[in-house]
Order: sequence, then C-alpha cells, then structure tokens
Amino acid sequence: MSNGIYNVPEAINEPVLNYATGSPERIQLKQAIQEARNTKADIPMYIGGKEIRTGNKKEIHPPHDRRHLLGHYHAGDSAHVKAAINAALKAKKYWENMPWDSRAAIFLRAAELISGPYRFKINAATMIGQSKNVFQAEVDSACELADFLRFNVQYMRGIYAQQPISSKGVWNKVEQRPLEGFVFALTPFNFTAIAGNLPSSVALMGNTVVWKPSNTQIFSANVIMEIFRKAGLPDGVINLIYVSGPVAGDIIFSHPDFAGIHYTGSTEVFRGIWKSVGENISNYKSYPRIVGETGGKDFILAHPSADPKILVTALLRGAFEYQGQKCSAASRAYIPKSLWKNFQKDFLHEVSTIKMGPTEDFTNFFNAVIDEGAFDKITSYIGNAKKSKEVEILAGGTGNKKDGFFIKPTVLRAKNPFYTTMCEEIFGPVLTIYVYDDSRYNETLNIIDQTGNYALTGAIISQDRYATNLATKKLVNAAGNFYINDKCTGAVVGQQPFGGGRASGTNDKAGSMINLLRWVSPRTIKEVFVPPVDYRYPFLEKDI
Repeated sequence: MSNGIYNVPEAINEPVLNYATGSPERIQLKQAIQEARNTKADIPMYIGGKEIRTGNKKEIHPPHDRRHLLGHYHAGDSAHVKAAINAALKAKKYWENMPWDSRAAIFLRAAELISGPYRFKINAATMIGQSKNVFQAEVDSACELADFLRFNVQYMRGIYAQQPISSKGVWNKVEQRPLEGFVFALTPFNFTAIAGNLPSSVALMGNTVVWKPSNTQIFSANVIMEIFRKAGLPDGVINLIYVSGPVAGDIIFSHPDFAGIHYTGSTEVFRGIWKSVGENISNYKSYPRIVGETGGKDFILAHPSADPKILVTALLRGAFEYQGQKCSAASRAYIPKSLWKNFQKDFLHEVSTIKMGPTEDFTNFFNAVIDEGAFDKITSYIGNAKKSKEVEILAGGTGNKKDGFFIKPTVLRAKNPFYTTMCEEIFGPVLTIYVYDDSRYNETLNIIDQTGNYALTGAIISQDRYATNLATKKLVNAAGNFYINDKCTGAVVGQQPFGGGRASGTNDKAGSMINLLRWVSPRTIKEVFVPPVDYRYPFLEKDI
C-alpha cells in the first residue's frame, strides 16, 4: 500500500451569507422552505445503515405553526437501542482500522455538502422545525456545523502529530486509539450544529456511535444523517434512534461496552447520567468518558464607563436572539444607577421594535419557543414575577400558544439580586436586570460570582481597563467563555472554544483539540534498536 503523512485542507470559518432582498441565497432558501412545508416527511431511524420504520408515527409541527403537519418520525423502543449498540460494535473494527485520512475525507466532504448543495435544505429544516430566523439558522446549521467538521479534521491531525522525544538508540511513539466500546451522543434541540458535532467528532476519532437527538430536532437531524450518508459514512458508524431517554439510558448505561457519552442538555439530566454511570462502574470494560455541556445563567455586567449603545445591542442580541433558547443567552444583567435612566428608555424602546412571528417571514427577528412544555415553564416564571413584590415587569410578560408558542420578549427589574429569575435557568426570552450603586462595583462582582451554580458565559461592557481587568480576574471561575464589550453568545469554532464549569458542564470545549482528546485513548510504544544483553550496571563493579 502507498503511504504518506498528509496535510489537511486549512480550516477557514464558513462565510455567513446575508440573505438580503433579491439575493440568490434568499431566493433559494425560500424555495427550500416551501418544498419542506409542502412535503410530508416520513423520517426513519438509521441502524446499521438500514432505514427503520416502526409504524409508531409521531407528528412533527413547526413550533410557530402548530396546525401545520411537517410529517412524522418513527419512534423506537428498547429493541432498537440494543440493535443500535450491536450495529455500532459490529462496525467498530472496520471503522477504527480505516486510515485516518479516509475518515477525515468523509467529514470534509460532509462539510462541503452542508456549505454547498445542502445549505438551504438544512437551513430550511432548522428554521421550520426549530423556529429559528434565517440568520440564526445560517450561523448554526450551515456555518457552524461546517466549521466543526473542518476544524475537527485539522485538530485530529494535530493530535496524531504530537509525538514524544526519542533518546539515542530508542524510538518512542504514541498512538491514539479509539475508545474500547461504543459512545452515546445525546443532543439538544436548540443547535443543529451541536446535534451534528456531538456524534461526528466522536466518530472522526475512530469510534462508533449511538445517537439520540431531541424529539424536537429530529426534522433537521434527519437532514444531517442524509448528508453523512451522502458523504460516504459507512453503515453502523453513527446509528440514529428516536426513543425515550429513560429507555435508552437503562440499556446503554448498564452495557459493558459503554465507553462514553457526549452530551448537551439540562444539568438535572446530566447529573442523573453521571449517577447511573457511577452505579454501573464495575460493569464496564473501561472507565467511560463523560463529556457534557449543561446550560447556564449567563450575565452581562455594565460598568459605569460602558458605552450605552454597545450595552443596548449586546443585551438585545444576547438575551433575545433565538428567543433566549441558548445555553449562552444573557438572562441576567447588572446596570449601574448612573446609566440606568437613559439606558432604560433606549433599551425598552428597542425591545418594543422587535417583530415577532413565523420564521417564513424574514422580517421577523423573534419567533416561537420550542414546544408547549417550554412555553408553560417560561410563562410560569413570568406569572410568579407578576405576583412578587421583589420584581417588576418592564416589557413583555405575555404569551399565546393558540397558533404557535409565542412569548413576547420580557424584561424584569429585580430589587433583590438573588431573586429567582436572577438565579435559575429559564431558557427563554426573559431578561432580569438588577440596578446597582456605582460605588458597589466590587460588591457586584462578588454577587455575580455567587449567584447560582452555573458558569458558562458572561460579559462586561466597559471602557475602563482597570475595571475590566478586575472583573476578568474576580470572575475567573464564573464563566468558561468571557466576553469584553460584546454579547455573551455567538462562540465561533476555531476562535472561541466553547464550554463552562461548575453546573454548566465538564468544560471540554467543543470546537477545539481539547474535546477530541476525550475520544481517544493513547498508547505509548518504545522500541530499542540495540537492547542490553547483561543486567549488570557499571556502578556494581568493585573499587580498584
């Protein structure tokens, strides 16, 4: 066979298209949306390369258009979980022995398909199925997913290239083996890119995967799987199933070949997973890798020196893009009294200009929350705020789920910095503001650090470098991604590796080499060219 130590195409972030009126991309996307809405999807599971249709059909509706039927997906049961595990284990020996550059080529091709011929199909699926506006879908399902695939290939080669030194007469090598067993990828509804990255990053490193997406993301997950198959992914490498979490967990976390989990979702579920793994630890062939990003209660802090226009924009985008359904969304803000009066006027005016409606209308900045459960949870927080004397509603505070799950952008002002909505993750379009005395900047930093258990993202808006440096140091453990004079959302692959600590996850930084290292197990090999033939060392000789 031929051999070579190959370079890979340089990873460059996928350009974001603007979808301006009359642009070719706008026309093509609208056509893709119309086609998706007019076609009744029949979505199978994919196990061992086969399309599995169970007949247990579940309806899929756009969150912003409850009456419209997009199609159905075929729900599975415990037998399908076991079949997916068996398919992954069967495919493993062939996949892990495939040359790394061949694995890379598959996912590089997938990136080209996503950014090229499938761009509008995957954006349309995300817009309709998850209620994302055109820009949010573009930066997520097209650009970020392509970025993950390209940069991960570059990181993989870098990992393989890291080798130890060798002394005279010795050759030392390190090989990066895939994990022994299968990996479970459990993915969320809110980012198509995350749904694609969690199983593919694991598979890229030679592992085989059982992938369970959120039920509310299946519409675009099906497109991801179509792309992977089109790119040449072999049967059984990634097995896509639609089963309940408890059913999957009972089987997967008790299986001796369970090698790890790649997870994004709620803290409560992740803690339950960790507990299940601990309870079964003696059953496994090896200690499983547990990698998870689990949410946040993210903050934006304004210093008295903050530029008000920067602050207004950072909060509007940080809190209300994608209806606040981002782990990184700004859900608490700290504003100094010296800025409050003018800021409040300008900010609330801008909030009032936000146009809400279905994603098919590109003039809508704001769309629906993901489902009825989310709607009820978010509005319960708003309802409690209306009854509380510790907080006042400055904007929004209403919702309607007749036609879609719409909640108006809601702004609260808390008198108590530890009021419920300042501490608990709501995962919706609710921003709570606390106004602090300018003289208590240091104290406010302590409050931010001590509020809640999360530590995912945070930001400071400030023109004072001393104040910025102080916040950066005092909040060192309060956010895994920290932003200066920017919103606290929008991490870009290759630029801001993403993840947080505390209750926000294991901080294994998706979009970086750090994450890929979790999916391999290194083996050191030492070869001696001229081995010794006598056990005796010179120091054993007698003195003359």
